[in-house]
Amino acid sequence: MKHAFVFPGQGSQYPGMGKEHYENSAFAKKLFEQANEILGFRISDIMFTGTEDDLKQTNVTQPAVFLHSIIAFRTIDGARPDMVAGHSLGEFSSLVANGTLSFESALQLVAIRAGAMQKACELNPSSMAAILGLADEKAEAICAEIQAEKEEIVVPANYNCPGQLVISGSKKGIAIACDRMKEAGAKRALVLPVGGAFHSPLMEPAKAELQAAIESTTFHTPTCAVYQNVAAKAVFDKEEIKLNLIEQLTGAVRWTQSILAMIADGGSSFTEVGPGKVLQGLIAKIDKAVEVDGVS
Repeated sequence: MKHAFVFPGQGSQYPGMGKEHYENSAFAKKLFEQANEILGFRISDIMFTGTEDDLKQTNVTQPAVFLHSIIAFRTIDGARPDMVAGHSLGEFSSLVANGTLSFESALQLVAIRAGAMQKACELNPSSMAAILGLADEKAEAICAEIQAEKEEIVVPANYNCPGQLVISGSKKGIAIACDRMKEAGAKRALVLPVGGAFHSPLMEPAKAELQAAIESTTFHTPTCAVYQNVAAKAVFDKEEIKLNLIEQLTGAVRWTQSILAMIADGGSSFTEVGPGKVLQGLIAKIDKAVEVDGVS
């Protein structure tokens, strides 16, 4: 019987996020102000009074979701995770929760990652799409066919839960894939309102910058296993953790596989920590038998 803590990624943001923590907790206020200083702009102001569009900017979204998640985690009395995981960006939050990274170091890495990803998006106009109601294997085969035939990039990016796969690639590749997925029986194929092709080879330009930052950052021995997106298994070694964080930029988020691995290793209750309830919904679809709750 193990208690897992999981952390959301980009897409969980909303206007006004974190404001209640700021107003009601001196500790939260201190952390917000520390984040403003580290980032070099008042992210707290954007979180509290910004519009949805303001919050969709990658250089804002990622540190905002991270910051909210860490403040929420630190409100939990006696939180001692037996295992942790994070969805994409959320992996950095999970590494603070299990002691691998300090808050300051993780926030700096998140800011560098967001900036590098934004630059990669601007280099290659690209997109992502959610494929609903189609077997993963069929979606994978269609992506492979398109890449072979059309010389377009389109790859599986997020294995969110059974029947929900997100693909990522060039705009043309995504358009072709959406048509073919529907022809193959997908219930829906929805192009997502994102800035680029996250978790695909089109993020390769961002890798060098993130790698340099990670290699110059102090990583500590974790207090419990992290189930990383690209590995989908328990990872304890800090050098392996670093490599997986770098690979995650261009590799798929294997969320379904990670949750199943956590359950196989004894995970019986899952707490989502941070804005929104996206992960709670996905985990319930992966295995209805586990307990799921959230702290925001």
